[in-house]
Amino acid sequence: MTGQSKLSGPLNITCQEFQHPWTDHCVNATAGILLSATPYCLRVYTVVYALSLLMRHRVPTMEDLRRTLLGIIQSTAFLVTNAYTFILYNCLLRHTLGRYHFSTVAFLPCFLASFTAILVERPARRPLLTLYVANVATETLWKMAESRGWVRSLPHGQTMIFGISIAALLYLYRLGTSKDSIFNILRIFVGKEEAGPVADTGPTIPGEQPAPSRRRPTVSFSSVADWVRVYSNLIHAKNTSCKHQHSCIGYSLLGGMKPFVGGVALQVALKMVMNVKRIAERKMQWRKQVFNRSTLQLGMFMGSFSLLYKSVSCILRHSFNQDDARFAIPAGLIASVSFTYYPDNTVALYVMWKALQIICTMGQQRGILPHVPNFMLFLYSFFTAVLFHAGILEPKSLRPSYYKFLQAISGERLSKFNLSAFDVFGLSTQQQAMETIKSLNIVEKSALPAFSFAS
Repeated sequence: MTGQSKLSGPLNITCQEFQHPWTDHCVNATAGILLSATPYCLRVYTVVYALSLLMRHRVPTMEDLRRTLLGIIQSTAFLVTNAYTFILYNCLLRHTLGRYHFSTVAFLPCFLASFTAILVERPARRPLLTLYVANVATETLWKMAESRGWVRSLPHGQTMIFGISIAALLYLYRLGTSKDSIFNILRIFVGKEEAGPVADTGPTIPGEQPAPSRRRPTVSFSSVADWVRVYSNLIHAKNTSCKHQHSCIGYSLLGGMKPFVGGVALQVALKMVMNVKRIAERKMQWRKQVFNRSTLQLGMFMGSFSLLYKSVSCILRHSFNQDDARFAIPAGLIASVSFTYYPDNTVALYVMWKALQIICTMGQQRGILPHVPNFMLFLYSFFTAVLFHAGILEPKSLRPSYYKFLQAISGERLSKFNLSAFDVFGLSTQQQAMETIKSLNIVEKSALPAFSFAS
């Protein structure tokens, strides 16, 4: 872009002209966002904590309800703080520096706001929040680099990311050295039989030699009995190192069938929930909305992934006549081909960041990697700052659902920001914002936002 050389240059525009043209008092602008964001944030976390309570599958006690209520209040305070302190720090930096720079338009004030906000949230929830914003920010950074011509997307790139990451996670799962919650999800796909640690199938007594292999009778295929014997051996074949009860073929086929049925059922349930209004009004087009090819995609991915992983694992155990945690790497890579049925950037990036998180944690525990105090806080602040920067200066690089989220927590103010002055940076910011607002069907309900404190 022609204006890339101007990114480091200052811009003489006031914070009022940029983000709160309806009031000339920065305190009023900050208070307005605080009051506007609170109802939305309260609704979001009420739903989140209510679903979490329901997923426990038991009647909540009074202590559970008390903790849930306190969690809702604390998490709401965290998100509201992230919203209103952005305006606060933005105005403070503008008044302190006397002008805007490329980094102080959104990135730096949001970094400070996010660091302040994450201190309000419960420590137990900080890794989960960091993982989420890292997921969205990684995709955003890639799109920003792609728009500048620095990188180029590859066909099935998300499948490659998923394959490498899931192979690493499955290897750790087979080692059995980590107890992260992600392995509970993996257990649904590959079964508890593949869980680690892998038992040693070699000789246990010093000097003991392995038992000689039993020679199978030759088969000439000259009689029906020979064909029956081959069929029986194939159907009932199971290596001594396999921990599953049934034959390897039955184990693989049944292992693929269960996730397939579960994936299809989940997809149907989600479509019915999303169209509950149409169903109630009897306007649901079942064949078009539910009974179509897209309904099978999640089930095809889950079923074929399990089938391929278990098949390859059993083949490797038969080939080497032993079990090894390293078998999870080729099995996971081959099984990841099934991701082409359900290519999703969110899933691929989540698996990638989860694998990196577990590997880094293990590296720190073993003294391989240094322990950086409050690293999680800085990481959350950085990635959230990237998202706010993209939402304001490069909205077409941001995931549409996250732009709508920023619009909601800003009290419908984001679409009212005056961004024309920032076109000097060469990013066509105002045009990007207008196109994004139009594509998301964001309609201005009034000239002034709620709690504008206009003056």
